Amino acid sequence: MDGTIRADIKPGILVNIILKKDQRSGALTEGVVKDILTSAPKHHRGIKVRLEDGQIGRVQEILED
Repeated sequence: MDGTIRADIKPGILVNIILKKDQRSGALTEGVVKDILTSAPKHHRGIKVRLEDGQIGRVQEILED
């Protein structure tokens, strides 16, 4: 599942995000969602989240609910 719909993303789920510095390379970072930072219900590039380790990026895929 992709990460463009805010309702699909909840704190505590495992996701792959793309960090700002990795947008050119497309490298993904795996982590657990701590906070949802995007207030809009949808975002075409992915909902922005903060992971439990403090990294911030846009969700590219949801790995588990």
